[in-house]
Amino acid sequence: MLAARADAIALIGHGSVGVDLYRLDDHSDLDFFVIVDDGAKQRYLDSIDWLEALHPVAYSFANTLDGRKVLFADGLFAEYAVFTLDELARGSFSPGRIVWQRADAPSGLENPPPRDSPAHQTPEHQLNEALTNLYVGLQREARGERLSATRFIQGHAVQRVITVLNLLDGSRPQDAFDVDRGVERRYGPEELPLADFVPGYERNREAALAILAWLEAHGEVDAVMADAVRALASPSS
Repeated sequence: MLAARADAIALIGHGSVGVDLYRLDDHSDLDFFVIVDDGAKQRYLDSIDWLEALHPVAYSFANTLDGRKVLFADGLFAEYAVFTLDELARGSFSPGRIVWQRADAPSGLENPPPRDSPAHQTPEHQLNEALTNLYVGLQREARGERLSATRFIQGHAVQRVITVLNLLDGSRPQDAFDVDRGVERRYGPEELPLADFVPGYERNREAALAILAWLEAHGEVDAVMADAVRALASPSS
């Protein structure tokens, strides 16, 4: 497909078609980068003839400035982005797998450029972010903004909890840009009681108290903020 095109440089697989091939199953989609010569990118974005040479496409739409999502006629779903070498060198992405590359392609295209470790990637920072997510979420719950409250408490705060776990045990998340992915395989309910953390739209207060208890068991929680969260989560608030 790409090897026959003179302006294609490399095909890089990500996710379950990247370095995590062991996760590939009937429910996997295809995530990949196409690296092309300068001046060729727009042709790959404007036309999907290069994809249809592989298999007929039943549905597609441009979901970003750099790529598309497509559903092949056989039911296989794919999401891809097209970059030049310079764009790839400035990008932020998880390590991938070289599926194919041109003979003159630079080495190491599958690896993201080095970046300094973010200062906020510590258990303490993530714990306090979770704590403030609970507080803001409960204030919105009290105001009647339940959907937003649910997102803060049962979404943002839970993601911070997962990040705390990752940092404490030194594990690499399945997806660096979506920490929710695969957590059920990595942590049991005794480590990560998701049923208590995500009980549903009408139980934000119960979720907040469960998450607060977990935070207190895994780090130093500011007493003032803990009291404020408990006060907001009380039935009388």
